[in-house]
Amino acid sequence: MKTNLALRQIPITWILFAAPLLLCTCKQKNAEKKEVSYPLTGKIERLHPALDSILGPDAGIEILADSFAWSEGPLWIPGDNYLLFTDIPPNRVMRWSEGKDAELYLSPSGYTGASERGGEPGANGLLLDPAGRLVLCQHGDRRVARMDASLARPAANFVTLAGMWDNKRLNSPNDAVFDRKGNLYFTDPPYGLEKQTEDPAKEIPFQGVYRCRPDGTVDLLVDSLTRPNGIAFSPDEKTLYIANSDPVKAIWMAYDVADDGRLKNGRVFFDATPKVGKAMPGLPDGLKVDRKGTIFATGPGGVWIFDAHGTVLGRIDTGQPTSNCAFGNDGRALYITANMFLLRVWLK
Repeated sequence: MKTNLALRQIPITWILFAAPLLLCTCKQKNAEKKEVSYPLTGKIERLHPALDSILGPDAGIEILADSFAWSEGPLWIPGDNYLLFTDIPPNRVMRWSEGKDAELYLSPSGYTGASERGGEPGANGLLLDPAGRLVLCQHGDRRVARMDASLARPAANFVTLAGMWDNKRLNSPNDAVFDRKGNLYFTDPPYGLEKQTEDPAKEIPFQGVYRCRPDGTVDLLVDSLTRPNGIAFSPDEKTLYIANSDPVKAIWMAYDVADDGRLKNGRVFFDATPKVGKAMPGLPDGLKVDRKGTIFATGPGGVWIFDAHGTVLGRIDTGQPTSNCAFGNDGRALYITANMFLLRVWLK
């Protein structure tokens, strides 16, 4: 057996000195890999063999944090490895990172007025703009706004991106998504208005879906949905999915995206209305689409998992009304906001 010449030339004293350091480094790396143990809840309902390539057989639903009024808008901050999410009634954004308790990140988040108000005043959906700045769907202020501060030093200073259409104030923007051209697509149900559709401050007679162009122009795209909510593109941005949170029409819609960015050929992607009830709490709400086109959509009974053709692969049954979800950890985890909880499921 040949001995490596370079190894033979290393002084024995160096080996004796370096060995404990190498051992210490290995122990440190192993310690860093240890995951915090969290309690589990709910169950995974497997309805199609294809789910096995998405969720492993040992996948569970972890409870990361709780005691929120109504958690929403999860957003993973890549590079810094933490999650932001909204707690709507208390008008705040929370921050969670591995092994730490959730802490206050930003307040106020969605209503900056001086007078007190009830209902759901806080921010709902959160996202990053193409420059990596925080954008908030602000219920109370009835606008989509950008935080005019760095992520590391949050401040309640906001720049309005979209607040009006046809010289009328928006209802209460709920969720949003950017396309690759920098256009912002967002939904505008009435949930942030104290009396919702009956609120005297409501200026637009319908619940719309809009596009805000980079120059600030706001275009109405859809006015036929009763409660437009979650919104997400397919990976090629040729299809836009929109949830409708109406108990009598609990559906997910799919629209073709025209070359000019407008929507056409609207059709029901999946109808969950027969599932609505106490046994399966919740309605179609937030949704996300992974790089392969798999759709993770919160709805009755938790998070529904569809392939691009509308086949139901399974459901993450949280046991709670479930509001939204987001990918994190380089796509290896799905973070879920459900009622008073922040949850997580590891993906394959």
